[in-house]
Amino acid sequence: MVAAELGDRLSIILKQFPKALVIAQNPEVAAETLKLVGGVEKLDVLAPANGDMVELPGSDYDAIFSLLDLHCVNDVPGHLAQLARGLKPDGLLLVVFFAGDTLFELRESWLQSEIDVTGGVSPRVAPMIGVRELGGLMQRAGLALPVADVDRTIVRYADAFALMGEIKSFGYSNPLQGRSSKLVSKRFISKVAEHYHKHFADEDGRVRATLEVAWAMAWKPHESQPKPLKPGSASHRLADILKNQA
Repeated sequence: MVAAELGDRLSIILKQFPKALVIAQNPEVAAETLKLVGGVEKLDVLAPANGDMVELPGSDYDAIFSLLDLHCVNDVPGHLAQLARGLKPDGLLLVVFFAGDTLFELRESWLQSEIDVTGGVSPRVAPMIGVRELGGLMQRAGLALPVADVDRTIVRYADAFALMGEIKSFGYSNPLQGRSSKLVSKRFISKVAEHYHKHFADEDGRVRATLEVAWAMAWKPHESQPKPLKPGSASHRLADILKNQA
């Protein structure tokens, strides 16, 4: 799904990317998509870094595509800045990641259940970057003309145990450094599943889980890019334009 969407988004960009880099856990599908879209002559692939340091193969890429990795990063501004340094002027950085309200049902169920069982809370589900924050993070990394949007999807599972089992199978179990080191009891897990089913189940008994996939792109600054006008340089007043349209 992500690879197909990547192809659709790049197909409307009238620019060639002679040398590009894909950062993904399984980059083969994305690489095939990029070959079909065209515009990429040389494509490097890189597995996501284990830490915050990114060892890029080069620093002269026309485009870098980061697929489903940014939500696992601790230092997001620093990570984006490292990717930006790997781009040529007017190079494109495109990132896609889980964001916003992703798994908010699970987050709420863990939180409330831990309060009920232990009287306190510890981090259980990693926080997600909000799409409204993304433009500022891109600019902070030294990039220009940021654009971002979100695809929201509701998926359903037989129960909360099926959801948590799939998350574990993907290797997305709790990665937070501040997580509790205590073993989770069966009573606690049952409480989470009970809360989940009570608040987020449909009439047929299956439970819902929200996924928000954010897409963001920005460009390495270049003199050819459009520049915003200086404040006060407009030749027409907005009030006059709105008055004429009324």
